[in-house]
Amino acid sequence: MRITSLIVASITIAVLPVLGQEGVGQEIKQGAKKTGQTIKDGLETAGEKTKETAKTVGKKTKETAETVGAKTKETAQTVGESQGNGRDRRDKDKGNCRRHG
Repeated sequence: MRITSLIVASITIAVLPVLGQEGVGQEIKQGAKKTGQTIKDGLETAGEKTKETAKTVGKKTKETAETVGAKTKETAQTVGESQGNGRDRRDKDKGNCRRHG
């Protein structure tokens, strides 16, 4: 009987740390899952923010390009008109000029 009790006690002593380690292993596993999910969520959020920022930058770039194009066109028309007016005046002046007849 004593030997049996000694064997049971020995087995119990040997099994308790294993059970404790299994519980710790499960806690570590759960902690790792939570950490992994948190990282995944953070990366998804960062990806969404990056996508939104890229869209905003693209939109602003397009708007700026359109504004610059319109201003360039407007400037070209203004320059063209002022050059055209100058030619008209010179053409009129040629007839009144004593040198050119």
